[in-house]
Amino acid sequence: MPAQRGLGVAVIGTGKMGADHVRRLHDVISGARVAAVADIEAERAKSLAATIDGCTAYTDPAAAMASGEVDAVLIASPGPAHEAALIEALGRDLPVLCEKPMTPDTASCLRVLEAERRLGRRRIQVGFMRRYDSEYVKLKGLLDGGELGRALMLHQRHRNLAMPPGFTDDMLITSSVAHEVDATRWLLGQEIVAVAVHRPAPSSLAPAGMNDPQFVLFETASGALVDVEIFGHCGYGYQVQAEAVCERGTVRIGDEQGPRVSVDGRWGGHVPPDYVERFEDAYDREVQAWVDATRRGEVTGPSAWDGYAAAAVCEAGVVSQREGGRAEVELIERPAFYG
Repeated sequence: MPAQRGLGVAVIGTGKMGADHVRRLHDVISGARVAAVADIEAERAKSLAATIDGCTAYTDPAAAMASGEVDAVLIASPGPAHEAALIEALGRDLPVLCEKPMTPDTASCLRVLEAERRLGRRRIQVGFMRRYDSEYVKLKGLLDGGELGRALMLHQRHRNLAMPPGFTDDMLITSSVAHEVDATRWLLGQEIVAVAVHRPAPSSLAPAGMNDPQFVLFETASGALVDVEIFGHCGYGYQVQAEAVCERGTVRIGDEQGPRVSVDGRWGGHVPPDYVERFEDAYDREVQAWVDATRRGEVTGPSAWDGYAAAAVCEAGVVSQREGGRAEVELIERPAFYG
């Protein structure tokens, strides 16, 4: 990889998230360039590639990865397409940053884990970007520092202005609460062993047939309890908040930031409309860290094991969602490869 040309990245998927990563790699991140984009929507890929010198558009991810200009892969396509792209990248020994979910279910996750283990070295980082958010990093530091004592409970809230058409009850868990799953495992440093999903009366803003909001309860290996409010159609903006309740104190993140304005007999501030704005800095830090590590020949950040563990918790959540009651999380023994 010639230093002067930077890391050549193929971005797989050019929808909302993929296009934002293309912008990020081109305009924000140092040490990398967008060498290729791939999408089954040929015109969309071509239009995006045309905005970047030296970028080639493909409809086949494998063809993009085969380009001699590509040194690494960023996967931002829909979840069901991730397994094939990951296996292709591993077959070519290319480092990968894969947006969550790594794959949509544990069976496909295990196939990816096995392919990476056969390769003999880590190549996959999963895109749980909250680990790079400045507030989450500070919360993690406080919990690890020990001053507050052992974490007993973790309260989390995840509210969206509205969900896109076609969003389902299952996806409230697998696409949204998946972030709280990883945040819980990372912040507390332990696995989630059981999940229970409770459903209050649905909001009038929720689409017909969707149970929204929902209340999710995790049990961790050490006995900590974690609750998650997921509200997909809150109607006013995008909010993510967390509060850790520990033996000797509490710490809360996610309160509104920015200027508080008082005018015309009222006061208020800005609530971001979506995750792209709320976690813009986190995405920037995540991708820059991935590029830097890749250029050093390293893989850091959430691993394929983290992607698998999140999928297992989400599967248990969907079982509880459909059948009621408490569902235990089924995990294989963690391979030493991911120790």
